[in-house]
Amino acid sequence: MFPLPLVDLVATMQELTESQKRVKVLWQEAESLAFVARGREYRSEFHINDSDEFTYMIKGTMNLHYRRSDGTEDVLVIPEGSVNFMPANVPHSPRFPPDAFALIVERKRREGEVDRFQWFCPKCDNFLHEERFVVGDYRADPVSKAYQNFFDDEHARTCKKCGNVMPRP
Repeated sequence: MFPLPLVDLVATMQELTESQKRVKVLWQEAESLAFVARGREYRSEFHINDSDEFTYMIKGTMNLHYRRSDGTEDVLVIPEGSVNFMPANVPHSPRFPPDAFALIVERKRREGEVDRFQWFCPKCDNFLHEERFVVGDYRADPVSKAYQNFFDDEHARTCKKCGNVMPRP
């Protein structure tokens, strides 16, 4: 892997802003994956994957929603310049505006590993739906694909418990 990568985070944030893209993969090697993410104002799902994650808030503040082992939801506020460690398999939902940016470093997915994206009813917190993806290349943006599948399916967005329909973003 020569030459060694050197990343200008300010230039990367500018590129994402100008292109309106949400993610720029910085590298994707056998045991390491790093990317800069621009906030998704509509994010509502909880992501579950088999890798630990390190998040550094480059610009702005993130409200990191996560589910405890008993299923209850909690929020960790990550201010600009701060870092967070998220253990593998903890359902988490990084929520931050499109003018905020985070650097995420984790292990590249191993062959056959499945990323899961889960939604819960915003009215009663009942489980709504899960999307699953085997992510061979993170540049394929599995989050956007999961959202498209979920929001294109009104049945998936309808709560079986209270009947609430989660609105499209």
